[in-house]
Amino acid sequence: AVLALLCGSAAAVVVWKWLGKRQIQKKMEEARRTRDEGLKKMAKAVQQFREQVPHVQTDAVLSLPLLELTGRLREGSLSPRTVLYTYLEKALEVTQQTNCLRHFIPECEEQLQDIQQQKEKGLLYGVPVSIKDHIGHKGHLSTCGLVQCLGTPVQEDSVLVKVLKSQGAIPFAMTNVPQSLFNYDCSNPIFGQTFNPFNHQKSPGGSSGGEGALIAGGGSILGIGSDIGGSIRLPSSFCGLCGLKPTAERLSVWHTRLLNVDVCSHLTPVPCALGPMARDVDSLALCMKALLCQEMFWLDPTVPPIPFDEEVYSSSAPLRVGYYDTDGYFPLPPCMRRAVRETREALQAAGHQLVPFSPPRIHYVMTELFLKTFFADGGRAWLDLFTGDIVDPSLKSQVNSCKIPRLGKKLLALILKPLRFFLLLKPKNVATLSTCRSVKEMWNHHHQIEAYRTEFIARWRELRLDVVLCPVLGPAFTTGYPGKLLTAISSTMLYNVLNFPAGVVPVSTVTEADEEELKLYQGCCDDPWDRTLKQVCNMESGCGGGPGGAGRPVAVQCVALPWREELCLRLMKEVETLSREK
Repeated sequence: AVLALLCGSAAAVVVWKWLGKRQIQKKMEEARRTRDEGLKKMAKAVQQFREQVPHVQTDAVLSLPLLELTGRLREGSLSPRTVLYTYLEKALEVTQQTNCLRHFIPECEEQLQDIQQQKEKGLLYGVPVSIKDHIGHKGHLSTCGLVQCLGTPVQEDSVLVKVLKSQGAIPFAMTNVPQSLFNYDCSNPIFGQTFNPFNHQKSPGGSSGGEGALIAGGGSILGIGSDIGGSIRLPSSFCGLCGLKPTAERLSVWHTRLLNVDVCSHLTPVPCALGPMARDVDSLALCMKALLCQEMFWLDPTVPPIPFDEEVYSSSAPLRVGYYDTDGYFPLPPCMRRAVRETREALQAAGHQLVPFSPPRIHYVMTELFLKTFFADGGRAWLDLFTGDIVDPSLKSQVNSCKIPRLGKKLLALILKPLRFFLLLKPKNVATLSTCRSVKEMWNHHHQIEAYRTEFIARWRELRLDVVLCPVLGPAFTTGYPGKLLTAISSTMLYNVLNFPAGVVPVSTVTEADEEELKLYQGCCDDPWDRTLKQVCNMESGCGGGPGGAGRPVAVQCVALPWREELCLRLMKEVETLSREK
């Protein structure tokens, strides 16, 4: 009888689990069906426009830089309707190739009518804008790639979307993201993997990977992403775009879904920042100028009322630029260091003053400050996001490491203590070790971050720097590999911990010489992490943009002190101009 009871209980558990999984599958199928129906409706609307206006010069519209496009829209030589449907058509084409769209926004047609009623034409009048999945738009889901977020549509536009609309922009699409936003690949079990438009074996980066793929593929001229460890800058690097992570509080995050891992700036010492992504620096500057307006300051009084300083951005005064080509934590591929070296030489030749700079204690920042912010509770809050969900394969190693019981983590820490040096160099699953065991320890952790910011700014001031030039992770990784190299993001993560504005500019492409040099690459220790990086970048792995791995975009990162976004953009513009001249 006991045996029969046990067998019955086991069978009931199996059936219960099967029913749960079946329910999850149904929800995901419904979400995919809704998305596909939306795509069909948009395709039909585009077809109708084509029939009504058959002679649109699509390539001519798509090739216009944002500044020129806005000028043509404001003077009336191009209509907002023509521009919107041209980009809708291109976005449909790009998402068929890359799976970058999570949802079209059908209300964009209503917004097209609304902007005609506006008394004044805003700075983004008639510009189609794409937004990342978790930026709230009324009447639409904000999924973060999670089944538990499929239920309730957003009830109100986020402040950022309201301001975009008030400036005449037309939000027309929401883009795909990795599950829980905690990955710099772009894959989730609901909507699948997004691919790099230049090479479909490659990741577009993440977590703003859908934005990166759509803009780089030509399906959007301006997008809004978010960044808490590099989520604007990494897709920009992987896809050859310009992207800006502002100081976190410079743009409003109100009514944006912020998960436990992508949390609100008021609750964590490493805050989430929203920012623009585009094909050139002037587009980023125009977007910031449009957003930093009285409407935003009124809708969100926690945003400092600091308008965009055009004088700083347009200045031609020589800059004092700090530079480094490695942070000493995660050695980047040779092409990324070459990009910094060549950019440094170009800036120097253009009359700027270049000063060697070394960011302090990156190993400490990565393990004790950044990762501990997100795994202070051993990852329990993050794990809760996956309750009643299917874990994406790219996140399984991190999820499994968080599931290790606390006693197991303590034993693991004890065993690995003699290898602490190697853990500091490249911790694969530091989440198992970096925890705060009490409220006191958490407050101390917050204090340590503030102390580090003070130390970093003191070193910056000592050298009298205006800005800093440094590397960014790249070139684009093969899909699936970002999850195996979580801690490779030290180059971007640093400026989230510091909450400094930081932007990425493409300056070059991978060359055959870079590929030859990569064959000799050994990293720090020639350990499994170094070998994985070599494998992911190697031309023999079949992940290049041209012959071998040549042709992939190569970028640099530009940084300024908090609230100095205009100065950061000024350096980015200078770098962009010099790289184009070269």
